[in-house]
Amino acid sequence: MPGGITSFIILVIVIIFLIVFFTFVPFTLWISALAANVHVGIFTLVGMRLRRVVPAKIVNPLIKSTKAGIELPINKLEAHYLAGGNVDRVVNALIAAQRADIPLEFERAAAIDLAGRDVLEAVQMTVNPKVIETPVVAAVAKDGIEVKAKAKVTVRANIDRLVGGAGEQTVIARVGEGVVTTIGSAESHKEVLENPDRISQNVLSKGLESGTAFEILSIDIADVDVGRNIGAQLQTDQAEADKRIAQAKAEERRAMAVAREQEMLAAVQEMRAKVVEAESEVPKAMAAALREGKLGVMDYYNMKNVIADTQMRNSIADVKDE
Repeated sequence: MPGGITSFIILVIVIIFLIVFFTFVPFTLWISALAANVHVGIFTLVGMRLRRVVPAKIVNPLIKSTKAGIELPINKLEAHYLAGGNVDRVVNALIAAQRADIPLEFERAAAIDLAGRDVLEAVQMTVNPKVIETPVVAAVAKDGIEVKAKAKVTVRANIDRLVGGAGEQTVIARVGEGVVTTIGSAESHKEVLENPDRISQNVLSKGLESGTAFEILSIDIADVDVGRNIGAQLQTDQAEADKRIAQAKAEERRAMAVAREQEMLAAVQEMRAKVVEAESEVPKAMAAALREGKLGVMDYYNMKNVIADTQMRNSIADVKDE
């Protein structure tokens, strides 16, 4: 009985050991590599486990590259994985480049991948150019008419400039700038409508691909439309602004005239007050003259007759004027 228990315990220990062994050591992956004629040591796979590298992400791309006839050191693949790169995508890009007869080294592909670009897509764009459609670009010709244009840019990836080169947004921005410049330099919007290829020719002549990760193959104007009459609208706005300025100046002149009129009325009223004040002093002066004997009674009546005669003459003159 003790011997049977001992055998059972040994069997359990062996089973646990095998489970731990096959869990920690990717034995099936090692068999797959040997079947593909890829020599990867079992201790190399264990070392990957210790370095926290997923062996399948290294061995499977290595098998794929070996079958494609591309010899890659396993240390470089592991280093690229530890740097945060996508090993499988890099290997696929190398295989695609080899099939398309495009010179591409592993270091260049790894650098492109670590730069955040899709190296496989870049290789595919080198073989099959991509068409980038710009948004509608609006510009105003010299005759004041707005012209709206949309362009399609055919580009091919330049692998040598993928690291450090500008992306699609830069190409779109430069093409939009060229479209605006070409339309703005046209004497009439009719010139643009009659010769839309003039836009693409002028844009291509500016060397827009400089500093970008692409090679521009062609620029085609997909659509050209006539927009608003910006010149007329600006003239209308200017006329309205001039009208408001003239109205403001007229209002200012009217206010100044009213102020001057008020000043004149105030001056007249002041003069009238002084006249009334002076007339009120006349009786006092006459009374003083009579008391002092400087003015006689007859002189007083003669003065009254002169005043009455003057008033009568004024009344007659007013009647004749009417």
